Parts: sequence; structure tokens; C-alpha cells
Amino acid sequence: MRLSGDELIFWQYEWVKLNGTIASTWGVILFLTMGSLLITRHLTSDITISRWQCFLEILVTGIVKQIEEVGLRQPQKYLGFIGTLFLFIAGANLGTIIPWFEPPTGSLSTTAALAICVFIAVPMYGIADDGLLNYLKSYLKPTFIMLPFNIIGEVSRTLALAIRLFGNMMSGAMIVGILLTIAPLILPMLMTALGLLTGMVQAYIFSILATVYIAAATRTREA
Repeated sequence: MRLSGDELIFWQYEWVKLNGTIASTWGVILFLTMGSLLITRHLTSDITISRWQCFLEILVTGIVKQIEEVGLRQPQKYLGFIGTLFLFIAGANLGTIIPWFEPPTGSLSTTAALAICVFIAVPMYGIADDGLLNYLKSYLKPTFIMLPFNIIGEVSRTLALAIRLFGNMMSGAMIVGILLTIAPLILPMLMTALGLLTGMVQAYIFSILATVYIAAATRTREA
């Protein structure tokens, strides 16, 4: 049993590899891209709308509402980044219902890449909101002695994001694989359903934590 798609090599030339994780990642990206094009090509402002547009509006409104509840005053400014994180992780995790599909979120390389995106986005939004000097000064609060601890905190929470998502998704895949060998009919179906629920929860937690980190960096919490 493979622990992740990294172990499945489709093509390799010296140090360049095309493994299962890369293939599944691009599969999810293409699926989301094509799905968004198909859903948004017939958007309308009429009273009568399609079911897909209704679903899309509910999804976008829900994400915007969650961003507002965290404390960001201009949720549309962060919708693209936070929404993309949620949709990618949710889409990858829901792909487990497809036979032989191994979600890229079960690979540490993918979760680390997502966490690095958050690590880069946080100071970018912080600098854009407060300016470079004011953002750098935040590392000296409440006193300059806290500088190394604040830096360690930035790095450690990024590492925690990656390991949390990777550990939860990998453990779920391993449990389903073990149950397939023990009881190949009923239990795997129940665990797959539970895994889908867990995957959605993990997508929500990851995106919410990213939003919290951005809110802390921008200091734009509502009174």
C-alpha cells in the first residue's frame, strides 16, 4: 500500500519526475477550471437562474460571510485567494470517491506548497494594508525582545498547517486501505463517507486558519 502518490512514478528523467501527486494535482486543477468555465458562461442577473448558478452563489456568499466573521472588512479583496484554497482542497479531498484516485493533499509536498502560499500571502496582504515599515514593526511588538519569537511563530504555524492537513488526509487513506483488507465491503464504504466529511472539514479549517493569519497581519478587525 502506497502512503501517497509520490511513490507512483509515471515518468522520470534524471531528477525530474512526474509522479502520481503531480498528475492528480493537475487533474484537480483542470477539473475546477473546466467546471468554473461551464458554470459561469451562462451567468445571469434575472430572477430565474440555473441550479449551478444558485449553487455557485451560495458557495461564494458563504465564503465571503466566513471571511467577514473572521474580521476582514473587505472580504472581496481576499475572496480569490481564500476561495481558491478552499475549492482546491475540497475538490482534491472529494476526489477520493473516484476509484484509484489518490488525493494530492495526502502528500506532504502538496500540503507544504499550500502552506507556503499562505506564508507568502500573509506578509503581502499585511504590507499592502499597513505599508512595509509598519508591517515590519509588528514583529517588534510588544517589545523588540519578541522579534525572534515572532519570526519562529510565523515559520512554525506554516509548518503546522502543512503537517495538519497531510496527517489527517494520509491517516484517512491508510485506514480505508487497512479496512479493505479486513472487511472489503461494508466498513470501507462507511469510512469513505467519513473521509469525505473529514476532507471538507479540513478544507474549511485550512482556509479559515489562512484567513485568521491574514487578519492578524492586516490589523483590519472590526471594532
